[in-house]
Amino acid sequence: MSIFGSMKTAVSGMNAQANRLSTVADNIANVNTTGYKAVSTSFSSLVLPSSGGNYNSGGVQTSVRQAVSDQGDISYTTSGTDLAISGDGFFIVQGADGTPVLTRAGDFTKDDEGNLVNAAGFQLMGYSYDSGSPAVVVNGFDGLVPVNVNQDGLTAIASTSGVFKGNLDSNAKIAPVAPATLPSANLATTTTDTKKVSMVAYDRLGNKVMYDFYFTKKTVVTPPPATPATAATWEVAMFRNADAAVGGTTSFPYSTASVGTGTLSFDANGKLTAGGAVNIVDPVTGQTIAMDFSGFTQLGADFSGTGTPNGQAATPVKDVTIDGDGIVYAKYEDGSTKPLYRIPLANVASPDKLTLMSGNVYSANGQSGVTVTGFPQTNGLGTIKSGALEGSNVDLAGELTEMIESQRSYTANSKVFQTGSDIMDVLVNLKR
Repeated sequence: MSIFGSMKTAVSGMNAQANRLSTVADNIANVNTTGYKAVSTSFSSLVLPSSGGNYNSGGVQTSVRQAVSDQGDISYTTSGTDLAISGDGFFIVQGADGTPVLTRAGDFTKDDEGNLVNAAGFQLMGYSYDSGSPAVVVNGFDGLVPVNVNQDGLTAIASTSGVFKGNLDSNAKIAPVAPATLPSANLATTTTDTKKVSMVAYDRLGNKVMYDFYFTKKTVVTPPPATPATAATWEVAMFRNADAAVGGTTSFPYSTASVGTGTLSFDANGKLTAGGAVNIVDPVTGQTIAMDFSGFTQLGADFSGTGTPNGQAATPVKDVTIDGDGIVYAKYEDGSTKPLYRIPLANVASPDKLTLMSGNVYSANGQSGVTVTGFPQTNGLGTIKSGALEGSNVDLAGELTEMIESQRSYTANSKVFQTGSDIMDVLVNLKR
């Protein structure tokens, strides 16, 4: 047996316990760090060849493991820009150098430019809706831009389409007038069975433009003798409400012609078979609004109709909200919303093998696997929770226990070293 060898073994043991104590110190120091993942020390033996009755002591080496894949506790906050991930995945952020990295730290706040940055100064990245609904780039970070929630001033969006749905009473009578005197002819000849509803749309400046819709039964197709139901066609005529006549029992005559006319055809079962698409062509605003009437039925029930156009009045932004799919919405004062960005998540095959960097961020490497990007709640990725933060997954009681064990083991290894030193003193003193 080598006395020097036993002393070196004791030194390796003290170094190993010092590394263990270092990971404990890191964990305790970051017990309140948002999204922090605990690290631990693993030990493995180093064995030297021995022969006969001569044993050569080896040593011990350490490696650091990360519990990146372990979920931390989620707690709710009062800030809507605080984000937590429930499940797998990482936020994609970038530092001052513009390099995208991964993090679970979602304590984002607005900086002086309106970008969302976390406590370490990393900017949250997302896909913009400026060019329509975004598509994810699964194998890279192309197309990502900083998420900016500064929405100053007013925003107006012109109406380009609308959906109108409801029911036309199958018991309504055919207008007892010639086709030339239907509402589309702009004459005051509507009957009690002609139904009128209105819908508000928006011009390019965000001004409200109201349109009046008239539904009148035109024809009935006589069914075979044994079939009680009847197929029918209805006229839908649309006018600018601002051009309606003042006074009287109806709005006719309007000062301008119809801005859109169509025919809705229904089968004997009351289902729409033709005429579901009719355009509003407004000569005043210069807009064309594609109206969808495919949601109408003709059944034996009272008339009903509701219209939902797109577009938006000139309204200031009141708030910014983020949903579980990662869509960042601007919420306007009138209650309407508009998508601004969509926040993706990224993941790797082995999260525990990611390279840890300062600022509680990670980068992929050969051991972790390549980065795969996707939207929340797709391909196994988690859900984004707004107004919440993921805490550290450090077990403080366990770390204090580890610290005591490390201290005791370090002391024991030092005793081995001290004993080897005493034996060396005995050997040196034999010469005296």
